[in-house]
Amino acid sequence: MASFKDIRESIVSCYAEDMLDDEEFFALYDFYSSKNPHFPYNSYPPFDLGEMDDSECLAEFRVHKCDIPALANHLRIPDNFYCQQRSVSDGIEGLCMLLRRLSYPCRTHGHRITQWNNTVMSPAQLQVYANAVSAKGSPLDYCFGFIDGTVRPICRPRENQRVVYNGHKRVHALKFQSVALPNGIIIGNMYGPVEGRRHDSGMLAESGLLQELKRHAFTPAGHPLCLYGDPAYPLRVHLQRSHNNTTDASIQFSYEHSKDFSGMALWRYNQLL
Repeated sequence: MASFKDIRESIVSCYAEDMLDDEEFFALYDFYSSKNPHFPYNSYPPFDLGEMDDSECLAEFRVHKCDIPALANHLRIPDNFYCQQRSVSDGIEGLCMLLRRLSYPCRTHGHRITQWNNTVMSPAQLQVYANAVSAKGSPLDYCFGFIDGTVRPICRPRENQRVVYNGHKRVHALKFQSVALPNGIIIGNMYGPVEGRRHDSGMLAESGLLQELKRHAFTPAGHPLCLYGDPAYPLRVHLQRSHNNTTDASIQFSYEHSKDFSGMALWRYNQLL
């Protein structure tokens, strides 16, 4: 099938040979004009991961260069991708394209993490996440993810300094709330930014996440699932937290591992923001 470029060249040739009048030429040329922007692809060298250094990979993909082949192996990336327009891409190149897109996501898709995303948090997927968490040794066999807030320091503003001052960290900051899932996508839901002085429980109430959990956090069989958080969060059916001074084995386990879970969520923020 001829491309728009080939058709336009044929139209120009016909016009030059007086086979088309002015009105027909402009009408046909405009009709076969591509709506996509023109990029001079031929003037750029082909992608070569070997030519990139580690710092460039970390800046472009948020992944170290040495980790990309291992990531491709664990994700079972095929050797080649075959596109509908018959172009062929190397598996590593396709993975790098995805990593690049995830590093700088399009703002038009922001609702995918600011609202409940049934694509990655459907009942069947939540059951898979809960099984993965339980398989790692958690006694909570109905926990599908982890919730935490993070403090992101900012420069001290000239006005309203108290609004963004976080007394716990002793910095001026903005705060975010996110849900981390054990699926490699890193963030399943995010809320923020809010003022640095806000408490995690306040962010939770304002975000409306508890209401979303009540509507969606169930297994395919209808059993409730929960998130796990630190002691700053309230204890609910769909939200469990760590506890101090208890002899209950499952709760004691959650308390002992709360710092690990918080560190995991903080690592995700450091990779994203």
